[in-house]
Amino acid sequence: MRIRAQASGDKATVRVLMSHEMESGQRKDASGKTVPAWFIQEVTANLNGKQVLAAEWGPAVSKNPFLQFAVKGAKAGDKIAVTWKDNKGDTRTDEATVS
Repeated sequence: MRIRAQASGDKATVRVLMSHEMESGQRKDASGKTVPAWFIQEVTANLNGKQVLAAEWGPAVSKNPFLQFAVKGAKAGDKIAVTWKDNKGDTRTDEATVS
């Protein structure tokens, strides 16, 4: 996961690129078997330990999803952490400093 957070005035713009295959469960492989569903279900973002975003996703989100959002009250030096959890129970967390 790649996170970039830039402060501007009293808010920060956060851009996140997540690495995930995001299979819908409707595609078939070369042998004709259905590829099992595998997608991110929950995304959360925390600013200095306080939750600022919570999202529920489904199988319609594309492979390697990109997320952008603004956080009010963020300033340079603050820590932003983004976590996702998929339908197989895998979890990833990454952190960045607002610049």
